[in-house]
Amino acid sequence: MRWVDFKESLSEFANEFKREKTGMLGLILLILLVVVAAAAPIITEPNFPDKWRDPQYWEAYPQTVPPTWYNMFTSKDLVPQQVYTVDSPNVHVDNQKRSMTIEVQYNLSDDYYYGPKGILIKGFNVTVPPGSPFQPKISVYLERPDGRTVPLVEKKPLSSGMSIAIGRDGNIKKATYIWLYKEVTGKTISPDDVPVEVVLIRDMVRPLFAVVDPSAYSSKNATGLVDEIISNPQTLHGTYTLKVTITKPFRTDVKVDNLHVTFLGRVYGSMGTDYQGRDLWAAIIWGSRVSLVIGITVSLLSTIIGIVYGVTSAYLGGNADEVLMRINELFSSIPSLPILILIGATMGHIPLSMIVLLLVVFGWMGIARISRSMALQIKEQTYVEAARALGAGTGRIIFKHMLPQLLPYAFAVIALNVPIAVISEASLSFLGLGDPTSVTWGQILHDAEVQSAATKGYWWWVLPPGLGIAVVGLTFVLIGTALDRILNPRLRRL
Repeated sequence: MRWVDFKESLSEFANEFKREKTGMLGLILLILLVVVAAAAPIITEPNFPDKWRDPQYWEAYPQTVPPTWYNMFTSKDLVPQQVYTVDSPNVHVDNQKRSMTIEVQYNLSDDYYYGPKGILIKGFNVTVPPGSPFQPKISVYLERPDGRTVPLVEKKPLSSGMSIAIGRDGNIKKATYIWLYKEVTGKTISPDDVPVEVVLIRDMVRPLFAVVDPSAYSSKNATGLVDEIISNPQTLHGTYTLKVTITKPFRTDVKVDNLHVTFLGRVYGSMGTDYQGRDLWAAIIWGSRVSLVIGITVSLLSTIIGIVYGVTSAYLGGNADEVLMRINELFSSIPSLPILILIGATMGHIPLSMIVLLLVVFGWMGIARISRSMALQIKEQTYVEAARALGAGTGRIIFKHMLPQLLPYAFAVIALNVPIAVISEASLSFLGLGDPTSVTWGQILHDAEVQSAATKGYWWWVLPPGLGIAVVGLTFVLIGTALDRILNPRLRRL
Protein backbone atom coordinates (compact mmCIF):
# COMPACT_ATOMS: atom_id res chain seq x y z
CA MET A 1 0.00 0.00 0.00
CA ARG A 2 1.35 3.41 -0.96
CA TRP A 3 1.78 6.14 1.69
CA VAL A 4 -0.75 8.35 -0.11
CA ASP A 5 -3.33 5.58 -0.06
CA PHE A 6 -2.63 4.93 3.62
CA LYS A 7 -3.12 8.61 4.50
CA GLU A 8 -6.36 8.70 2.53
CA SER A 9 -7.67 5.57 4.26
CA LEU A 10 -6.69 6.93 7.67
CA SER A 11 -8.42 10.23 6.99
CA GLU A 12 -11.57 8.45 5.82
CA PHE A 13 -11.53 6.27 8.93
CA ALA A 14 -11.09 9.33 11.21
CA ASN A 15 -14.04 11.09 9.58
CA GLU A 16 -16.25 8.03 10.00
CA PHE A 17 -15.17 7.63 13.64
CA LYS A 18 -16.06 11.27 14.37
CA ARG A 19 -19.63 10.54 13.26
CA GLU A 20 -19.88 7.75 15.87
CA LYS A 21 -21.03 9.59 19.01
CA THR A 22 -20.57 6.60 21.28
CA GLY A 23 -17.06 6.08 19.94
CA MET A 24 -16.16 9.73 20.56
CA LEU A 25 -17.51 9.47 24.12
CA GLY A 26 -15.37 6.38 24.67
CA LEU A 27 -12.32 8.15 23.22
CA ILE A 28 -12.82 11.14 25.56
CA LEU A 29 -13.10 8.79 28.55
CA LEU A 30 -9.97 6.92 27.44
CA ILE A 31 -7.97 10.16 27.16
CA LEU A 32 -9.13 11.16 30.66
CA LEU A 33 -8.14 7.76 32.06
CA VAL A 34 -4.70 7.87 30.43
CA VAL A 35 -4.06 11.43 31.67
CA VAL A 36 -5.12 10.51 35.23
CA ALA A 37 -2.99 7.35 35.21
CA ALA A 38 0.07 9.15 33.81
CA ALA A 39 -0.26 12.05 36.27
CA ALA A 40 -0.81 9.86 39.35
CA PRO A 41 2.51 10.89 41.02
CA ILE A 42 1.57 14.55 40.54
CA ILE A 43 -2.11 14.30 41.45
CA THR A 44 -1.42 12.27 44.60
CA GLU A 45 2.13 11.62 45.78
CA PRO A 46 5.22 9.86 44.35
CA ASN A 47 6.19 6.32 45.36
CA PHE A 48 2.70 5.67 46.63
CA PRO A 49 2.87 1.86 46.05
CA ASP A 50 5.84 1.67 48.47
CA LYS A 51 3.94 3.69 51.07
CA TRP A 52 0.83 1.53 50.52
CA ARG A 53 2.75 -1.48 51.84
CA ASP A 54 4.12 0.31 54.93
CA PRO A 55 1.60 0.32 57.84
CA GLN A 56 3.77 2.70 59.89
CA TYR A 57 3.48 5.39 57.22
CA TRP A 58 -0.30 5.53 57.82
CA GLU A 59 -0.02 5.73 61.60
CA ALA A 60 -1.04 9.40 61.64
CA TYR A 61 -4.12 8.87 59.44
CA PRO A 62 -7.63 8.08 60.75
CA GLN A 63 -8.94 4.59 60.05
CA THR A 64 -12.14 3.90 58.06
CA VAL A 65 -13.45 7.45 57.90
CA PRO A 66 -15.54 8.94 55.04
CA PRO A 67 -14.33 11.73 52.71
CA THR A 68 -14.46 15.37 53.81
CA TRP A 69 -17.27 16.25 51.37
CA TYR A 70 -19.53 13.89 53.35
CA ASN A 71 -20.09 16.86 55.70
CA MET A 72 -22.13 18.53 52.91
CA PHE A 73 -24.92 16.02 53.56
CA THR A 74 -25.04 16.22 57.38
CA SER A 75 -26.71 18.76 59.67
CA LYS A 76 -23.55 18.90 61.82
CA ASP A 77 -20.02 18.34 60.58
CA LEU A 78 -17.58 15.60 61.52
CA VAL A 79 -14.26 17.03 62.71
CA PRO A 80 -11.43 17.26 60.15
CA GLN A 81 -7.84 16.25 60.76
CA GLN A 82 -5.63 18.79 62.56
CA VAL A 83 -1.86 18.55 62.97
CA TYR A 84 0.11 20.73 65.37
CA THR A 85 3.86 21.19 65.70
CA VAL A 86 6.05 23.09 68.18
CA ASP A 87 5.69 26.16 65.92
CA SER A 88 1.89 26.16 66.09
CA PRO A 89 0.46 29.09 68.09
CA ASN A 90 -1.65 26.86 70.35
CA VAL A 91 1.34 24.70 71.37
CA HIS A 92 3.36 25.78 74.39
CA VAL A 93 6.58 24.04 75.46
CA ASP A 94 8.18 24.71 78.86
CA ASN A 95 11.57 23.00 78.92
CA GLN A 96 13.31 22.93 82.32
CA LYS A 97 16.48 21.16 83.40
CA ARG A 98 14.75 18.09 84.91
CA SER A 99 11.31 18.33 83.35
CA MET A 100 9.41 19.39 80.29
CA THR A 101 5.76 20.36 79.88
CA ILE A 102 3.96 20.52 76.55
CA GLU A 103 0.46 21.98 76.37
CA VAL A 104 -1.67 21.77 73.24
CA GLN A 105 -5.00 23.57 73.13
CA TYR A 106 -7.75 22.07 70.99
CA ASN A 107 -11.05 23.81 70.35
CA LEU A 108 -14.10 21.63 69.70
CA SER A 109 -16.73 24.04 68.39
CA ASP A 110 -20.50 23.59 68.44
CA ASP A 111 -20.46 22.85 64.68
CA TYR A 112 -19.20 19.28 65.19
CA TYR A 113 -20.96 16.08 66.24
CA TYR A 114 -18.15 14.32 68.08
CA GLY A 115 -14.55 14.92 69.03
CA PRO A 116 -11.58 13.61 67.02
CA LYS A 117 -11.15 9.96 66.03
CA GLY A 118 -7.98 9.76 68.12
CA ILE A 119 -4.85 11.64 69.15
CA LEU A 120 -1.32 10.75 68.08
CA ILE A 121 1.76 12.26 69.73
CA LYS A 122 5.16 11.53 68.19
CA GLY A 123 8.49 13.13 67.38
CA PHE A 124 10.48 12.64 70.62
CA ASN A 125 14.26 12.48 70.41
CA VAL A 126 15.74 11.06 73.62
CA THR A 127 19.43 11.05 74.52
CA VAL A 128 20.49 8.80 77.41
CA PRO A 129 24.16 8.54 78.51
CA PRO A 130 25.72 5.11 77.82
CA GLY A 131 25.25 2.67 80.69
CA SER A 132 22.60 4.76 82.41
CA PRO A 133 19.71 2.63 83.77
CA PHE A 134 17.36 5.63 83.96
CA GLN A 135 14.90 6.56 81.26
CA PRO A 136 12.77 9.70 80.93
CA LYS A 137 9.13 9.20 81.96
CA ILE A 138 6.15 10.61 80.13
CA SER A 139 2.65 11.34 81.41
CA VAL A 140 -0.30 12.54 79.35
CA TYR A 141 -3.47 14.23 80.64
CA LEU A 142 -6.51 15.71 78.95
CA GLU A 143 -7.96 18.78 80.67
CA ARG A 144 -11.60 19.21 79.72
CA PRO A 145 -13.79 22.35 79.54
CA ASP A 146 -15.85 21.10 82.54
CA GLY A 147 -12.76 21.22 84.79
CA ARG A 148 -12.20 17.46 84.86
CA THR A 149 -8.81 15.95 84.02
CA VAL A 150 -8.41 12.53 82.38
CA PRO A 151 -5.15 10.69 83.19
CA LEU A 152 -4.30 8.85 79.96
CA VAL A 153 -0.65 7.86 80.43
CA GLU A 154 1.28 7.99 83.69
CA LYS A 155 5.06 7.73 84.06
CA LYS A 156 5.66 5.59 81.00
CA PRO A 157 9.33 5.13 79.97
CA LEU A 158 10.06 7.35 76.96
CA SER A 159 12.42 6.47 74.11
CA SER A 160 13.25 7.93 70.71
CA GLY A 161 10.72 7.23 68.01
CA MET A 162 8.01 6.26 70.48
CA SER A 163 4.47 7.47 69.80
CA ILE A 164 1.45 7.85 72.07
CA ALA A 165 -1.69 6.66 70.25
CA ILE A 166 -4.82 7.69 72.15
CA GLY A 167 -7.74 5.69 70.79
CA ARG A 168 -5.64 2.72 69.60
CA ASP A 169 -3.52 1.83 72.64
CA GLY A 170 -5.31 -0.77 74.79
CA ASN A 171 -3.84 0.53 78.06
CA ILE A 172 -5.05 4.07 77.29
CA LYS A 173 -8.51 2.66 76.52
CA LYS A 174 -8.50 0.96 79.92
CA ALA A 175 -7.39 4.19 81.63
CA THR A 176 -10.22 6.07 79.93
CA TYR A 177 -12.80 3.47 81.02
CA ILE A 178 -11.52 3.47 84.60
CA TRP A 179 -11.75 7.29 84.72
CA LEU A 180 -15.25 7.25 83.19
CA TYR A 181 -16.47 4.57 85.60
CA LYS A 182 -15.19 6.54 88.58
CA GLU A 183 -16.76 9.80 87.36
CA VAL A 184 -20.15 8.12 86.93
CA THR A 185 -20.25 5.72 89.92
CA GLY A 186 -17.69 7.17 92.30
CA LYS A 187 -16.00 3.76 92.47
CA THR A 188 -12.50 2.78 91.38
CA ILE A 189 -11.94 -0.43 89.41
CA SER A 190 -8.73 -2.18 88.40
CA PRO A 191 -7.55 -2.67 84.79
CA ASP A 192 -8.54 -6.34 85.07
CA ASP A 193 -12.18 -5.30 85.62
CA VAL A 194 -12.38 -3.46 82.29
CA PRO A 195 -14.57 -5.41 79.80
CA VAL A 196 -12.68 -7.00 76.92
CA GLU A 197 -14.91 -5.41 74.25
CA VAL A 198 -13.86 -1.96 75.53
CA VAL A 199 -10.26 -2.70 74.54
CA LEU A 200 -11.03 -4.52 71.29
CA ILE A 201 -14.12 -2.87 69.80
CA ARG A 202 -15.44 0.25 71.52
CA ASP A 203 -14.56 3.80 70.54
CA MET A 204 -13.06 5.12 73.78
CA VAL A 205 -12.13 8.54 72.34
CA ARG A 206 -15.72 9.81 72.19
CA PRO A 207 -16.17 9.62 76.02
CA LEU A 208 -13.11 11.86 76.41
CA PHE A 209 -15.03 14.61 74.58
CA ALA A 210 -18.44 13.82 76.10
CA VAL A 211 -20.59 15.15 78.91
CA VAL A 212 -20.33 12.79 81.90
CA ASP A 213 -23.06 14.40 84.02
CA PRO A 214 -25.67 11.63 84.66
CA SER A 215 -28.53 14.15 84.30
CA ALA A 216 -27.74 14.43 80.57
CA TYR A 217 -28.59 10.75 79.95
CA SER A 218 -31.66 8.54 80.30
CA SER A 219 -30.03 5.49 81.95
CA LYS A 220 -30.52 5.30 85.71
CA ASN A 221 -28.16 2.52 86.78
CA ALA A 222 -24.39 2.99 86.79
CA THR A 223 -23.49 0.27 84.28
CA GLY A 224 -26.16 1.39 81.80
CA LEU A 225 -25.02 5.00 82.14
CA VAL A 226 -21.40 4.11 81.36
CA ASP A 227 -22.51 2.13 78.29
CA GLU A 228 -24.73 5.01 77.13
CA ILE A 229 -21.89 7.54 77.42
CA ILE A 230 -19.64 5.24 75.36
CA SER A 231 -22.20 4.30 72.69
CA ASN A 232 -24.26 7.51 72.45
CA PRO A 233 -22.36 10.37 74.11
CA GLN A 234 -23.51 13.98 74.45
CA THR A 235 -20.59 15.96 73.03
CA LEU A 236 -18.94 18.47 75.38
CA HIS A 237 -17.90 21.43 73.26
CA GLY A 238 -15.23 23.88 74.31
CA THR A 239 -11.47 24.20 74.60
CA TYR A 240 -9.46 21.16 75.68
CA THR A 241 -5.85 21.12 76.79
CA LEU A 242 -3.66 18.11 76.09
CA LYS A 243 -0.92 18.22 78.71
CA VAL A 244 2.28 16.18 78.29
CA THR A 245 4.81 16.12 81.14
CA ILE A 246 8.25 14.54 80.84
CA THR A 247 10.61 13.98 83.74
CA LYS A 248 14.28 13.86 82.77
CA PRO A 249 16.88 12.01 84.89
CA PHE A 250 20.36 13.44 85.38
CA ARG A 251 22.34 13.95 82.09
CA THR A 252 19.33 12.87 80.02
CA ASP A 253 18.04 15.11 77.26
CA VAL A 254 14.75 15.14 75.37
CA LYS A 255 14.25 17.18 72.19
CA VAL A 256 10.86 17.86 70.62
CA ASP A 257 11.88 19.82 67.50
CA ASN A 258 10.02 17.28 65.32
CA LEU A 259 7.00 17.02 67.62
CA HIS A 260 3.70 16.32 65.84
CA VAL A 261 0.42 16.21 67.73
CA THR A 262 -2.31 14.96 65.41
CA PHE A 263 -5.98 15.13 66.30
CA LEU A 264 -7.27 12.46 63.91
CA GLY A 265 -10.30 13.57 61.91
CA ARG A 266 -13.58 11.70 61.51
CA VAL A 267 -13.43 12.64 57.82
CA TYR A 268 -10.37 12.68 55.58
CA GLY A 269 -9.34 13.43 52.01
CA SER A 270 -11.35 13.11 48.81
CA MET A 271 -12.26 9.42 49.18
CA GLY A 272 -11.79 8.63 52.88
CA THR A 273 -9.51 5.93 54.29
CA ASP A 274 -9.48 2.15 54.76
CA TYR A 275 -8.89 0.04 57.87
CA GLN A 276 -5.19 0.95 58.00
CA GLY A 277 -5.80 4.66 57.44
CA ARG A 278 -4.57 4.47 53.82
CA ASP A 279 -5.74 7.22 51.49
CA LEU A 280 -8.30 5.69 49.13
CA TRP A 281 -8.20 8.64 46.71
CA ALA A 282 -4.53 8.00 45.95
CA ALA A 283 -5.21 4.26 45.75
CA ILE A 284 -8.00 4.75 43.19
CA ILE A 285 -5.77 6.99 41.04
CA TRP A 286 -2.79 4.59 41.15
CA GLY A 287 -5.10 1.61 40.63
CA SER A 288 -6.16 3.04 37.26
CA ARG A 289 -2.55 2.60 36.08
CA VAL A 290 -2.52 -1.10 36.86
CA SER A 291 -5.94 -1.70 35.33
CA LEU A 292 -5.08 0.04 32.06
CA VAL A 293 -1.69 -1.66 31.74
CA ILE A 294 -3.05 -5.12 32.49
CA GLY A 295 -6.16 -4.69 30.32
CA ILE A 296 -4.34 -3.37 27.26
CA THR A 297 -1.37 -5.76 27.58
CA VAL A 298 -3.50 -8.87 27.96
CA SER A 299 -5.88 -7.87 25.18
CA LEU A 300 -3.07 -6.94 22.77
CA LEU A 301 -1.02 -10.11 23.35
CA SER A 302 -3.97 -12.52 23.27
CA THR A 303 -5.28 -10.91 20.06
CA ILE A 304 -1.90 -11.10 18.32
CA ILE A 305 -1.41 -14.74 19.34
CA GLY A 306 -4.96 -15.70 18.38
CA ILE A 307 -4.88 -14.06 14.95
CA VAL A 308 -1.43 -15.39 14.00
CA TYR A 309 -2.41 -18.86 15.22
CA GLY A 310 -5.73 -18.88 13.36
CA VAL A 311 -4.33 -17.55 10.08
CA THR A 312 -1.41 -19.97 10.18
CA SER A 313 -3.73 -22.89 10.82
CA ALA A 314 -6.01 -21.88 7.94
CA TYR A 315 -3.17 -21.36 5.46
CA LEU A 316 -1.33 -24.60 6.25
CA GLY A 317 -4.52 -26.70 6.11
CA GLY A 318 -4.52 -30.49 6.11
CA ASN A 319 -2.98 -32.36 9.02
CA ALA A 320 -1.29 -29.25 10.39
CA ASP A 321 -4.68 -27.51 10.59
CA GLU A 322 -6.17 -30.54 12.37
CA VAL A 323 -3.36 -30.67 14.94
CA LEU A 324 -3.48 -26.92 15.59
CA MET A 325 -7.26 -26.96 16.03
CA ARG A 326 -7.11 -29.91 18.43
CA ILE A 327 -4.54 -27.98 20.51
CA ASN A 328 -6.92 -25.02 20.42
CA GLU A 329 -9.78 -27.21 21.65
CA LEU A 330 -7.55 -28.64 24.38
CA PHE A 331 -6.85 -25.15 25.75
CA SER A 332 -10.54 -24.23 25.37
CA SER A 333 -11.60 -27.22 27.46
CA ILE A 334 -9.38 -26.22 30.41
CA PRO A 335 -11.45 -24.42 33.08
CA SER A 336 -9.30 -21.34 33.57
CA LEU A 337 -10.78 -20.06 36.83
CA PRO A 338 -10.27 -23.30 38.85
CA ILE A 339 -6.73 -23.52 37.45
CA LEU A 340 -6.01 -19.95 38.54
CA ILE A 341 -7.49 -20.61 41.99
CA LEU A 342 -5.33 -23.73 42.31
CA ILE A 343 -2.21 -21.79 41.31
CA GLY A 344 -3.07 -19.00 43.75
CA ALA A 345 -3.66 -21.49 46.58
CA THR A 346 -0.32 -23.16 45.83
CA MET A 347 1.73 -19.99 45.52
CA GLY A 348 -0.07 -18.00 48.24
CA HIS A 349 -0.73 -15.19 45.79
CA ILE A 350 -0.15 -14.61 42.08
CA PRO A 351 2.19 -11.72 41.06
CA LEU A 352 0.77 -9.27 38.52
CA SER A 353 3.19 -10.45 35.81
CA MET A 354 1.98 -14.02 36.35
CA ILE A 355 -1.67 -12.87 36.17
CA VAL A 356 -0.97 -11.20 32.81
CA LEU A 357 0.73 -14.37 31.52
CA LEU A 358 -2.11 -16.64 32.66
CA LEU A 359 -4.82 -14.38 31.22
CA VAL A 360 -2.99 -14.39 27.86
CA VAL A 361 -2.55 -18.19 27.94
CA PHE A 362 -6.28 -18.71 28.52
CA GLY A 363 -7.53 -15.81 26.36
CA TRP A 364 -6.51 -16.41 22.72
CA MET A 365 -8.53 -19.51 21.67
CA GLY A 366 -11.79 -17.81 20.61
CA ILE A 367 -9.92 -15.19 18.58
CA ALA A 368 -7.94 -17.96 16.85
CA ARG A 369 -11.08 -19.82 15.72
CA ILE A 370 -12.73 -16.68 14.29
CA SER A 371 -9.50 -15.64 12.60
CA ARG A 372 -9.16 -19.11 11.05
CA SER A 373 -12.65 -18.93 9.52
CA MET A 374 -11.90 -15.50 8.05
CA ALA A 375 -8.48 -16.62 6.82
CA LEU A 376 -10.00 -19.62 4.99
CA GLN A 377 -11.82 -17.15 2.71
CA ILE A 378 -8.76 -14.92 2.25
CA LYS A 379 -6.69 -17.97 1.39
CA GLU A 380 -8.77 -18.54 -1.76
CA GLN A 381 -8.24 -15.01 -3.09
CA THR A 382 -6.38 -14.73 -6.38
CA TYR A 383 -3.60 -12.49 -5.01
CA VAL A 384 -2.71 -15.17 -2.46
CA GLU A 385 -2.57 -17.80 -5.21
CA ALA A 386 -0.47 -15.42 -7.33
CA ALA A 387 1.99 -14.88 -4.50
CA ARG A 388 2.26 -18.63 -4.01
CA ALA A 389 2.82 -19.14 -7.76
CA LEU A 390 5.61 -16.52 -7.72
CA GLY A 391 7.39 -18.56 -5.08
CA ALA A 392 6.57 -16.54 -1.96
CA GLY A 393 7.24 -18.42 1.27
CA THR A 394 4.65 -19.35 3.88
CA GLY A 395 5.73 -16.62 6.29
CA ARG A 396 5.64 -13.92 3.62
CA ILE A 397 2.17 -14.90 2.45
CA ILE A 398 0.78 -15.05 6.01
CA PHE A 399 2.33 -11.85 7.36
CA LYS A 400 2.30 -9.70 4.19
CA HIS A 401 -0.84 -10.77 2.34
CA MET A 402 -3.25 -12.38 4.85
CA LEU A 403 -2.74 -10.80 8.29
CA PRO A 404 -3.19 -7.18 7.07
CA GLN A 405 -6.71 -8.14 5.91
CA LEU A 406 -7.61 -9.02 9.50
CA LEU A 407 -6.33 -5.79 11.08
CA PRO A 408 -9.78 -4.13 11.22
CA TYR A 409 -11.11 -7.14 13.08
CA ALA A 410 -8.03 -7.08 15.36
CA PHE A 411 -8.53 -3.44 16.38
CA ALA A 412 -12.14 -4.06 17.38
CA VAL A 413 -11.24 -7.25 19.27
CA ILE A 414 -8.43 -5.52 21.19
CA ALA A 415 -10.80 -2.79 22.36
CA LEU A 416 -13.57 -5.22 23.29
CA ASN A 417 -11.24 -7.60 25.16
CA VAL A 418 -9.77 -4.94 27.48
CA PRO A 419 -12.81 -4.92 29.83
CA ILE A 420 -12.65 -8.73 30.04
CA ALA A 421 -9.00 -8.61 31.10
CA VAL A 422 -9.63 -5.80 33.63
CA ILE A 423 -12.57 -7.65 35.19
CA SER A 424 -10.60 -10.93 35.23
CA GLU A 425 -7.70 -9.33 37.14
CA ALA A 426 -10.11 -7.61 39.54
CA SER A 427 -11.95 -10.91 40.10
CA LEU A 428 -8.72 -12.76 40.94
CA SER A 429 -7.63 -10.02 43.32
CA PHE A 430 -11.10 -9.89 44.90
CA LEU A 431 -10.88 -13.64 45.56
CA GLY A 432 -7.59 -13.08 47.36
CA LEU A 433 -5.44 -14.60 44.60
CA GLY A 434 -3.87 -11.34 43.43
CA ASP A 435 -0.73 -9.59 44.58
CA PRO A 436 -1.48 -8.04 48.03
CA THR A 437 1.47 -5.66 47.72
CA SER A 438 0.10 -4.01 44.55
CA VAL A 439 -2.37 -1.14 44.44
CA THR A 440 -5.22 -2.46 42.31
CA TRP A 441 -8.95 -1.86 42.37
CA GLY A 442 -9.54 -5.59 42.87
CA GLN A 443 -7.18 -5.64 45.86
CA ILE A 444 -8.98 -2.66 47.42
CA LEU A 445 -12.29 -4.52 47.04
CA HIS A 446 -10.72 -7.65 48.52
CA ASP A 447 -9.57 -5.72 51.62
CA ALA A 448 -13.04 -4.19 51.90
CA GLU A 449 -14.63 -7.64 51.71
CA VAL A 450 -12.28 -9.07 54.36
CA GLN A 451 -13.11 -6.19 56.71
CA SER A 452 -16.89 -6.50 55.98
CA ALA A 453 -16.94 -2.92 54.69
CA ALA A 454 -20.27 -3.34 52.88
CA THR A 455 -22.14 -4.63 55.94
CA LYS A 456 -20.57 -1.97 58.18
CA GLY A 457 -21.67 0.83 55.83
CA TYR A 458 -18.21 1.88 54.61
CA TRP A 459 -19.58 2.85 51.17
CA TRP A 460 -16.58 5.07 50.33
CA TRP A 461 -14.38 1.95 50.45
CA VAL A 462 -16.55 -0.17 48.12
CA LEU A 463 -18.18 2.12 45.53
CA PRO A 464 -15.17 4.04 44.04
CA PRO A 465 -13.13 0.99 42.92
CA GLY A 466 -16.29 -0.68 41.61
CA LEU A 467 -17.18 2.44 39.63
CA GLY A 468 -13.59 2.63 38.34
CA ILE A 469 -13.82 -0.89 36.92
CA ALA A 470 -17.19 -0.06 35.36
CA VAL A 471 -15.87 3.15 33.75
CA VAL A 472 -12.85 1.37 32.20
CA GLY A 473 -15.11 -1.37 30.87
CA LEU A 474 -17.62 1.13 29.46
CA THR A 475 -14.82 3.13 27.80
CA PHE A 476 -13.45 0.25 25.78
CA VAL A 477 -16.88 -1.19 24.97
CA LEU A 478 -17.91 2.17 23.46
CA ILE A 479 -14.70 2.36 21.41
CA GLY A 480 -14.84 -1.30 20.35
CA THR A 481 -18.48 -1.12 19.30
CA ALA A 482 -17.80 2.00 17.21
CA LEU A 483 -14.76 0.38 15.57
CA ASP A 484 -16.72 -2.77 14.81
CA ARG A 485 -19.52 -0.71 13.26
CA ILE A 486 -17.08 1.17 11.02
CA LEU A 487 -14.71 -1.63 10.08
CA ASN A 488 -17.24 -4.46 9.71
CA PRO A 489 -18.95 -3.92 6.31
CA ARG A 490 -21.88 -6.13 7.23
CA LEU A 491 -22.76 -3.99 10.27
CA ARG A 492 -22.40 -0.83 8.19
CA ARG A 493 -25.14 -1.99 5.84
CA LEU A 494 -27.61 -2.60 8.73
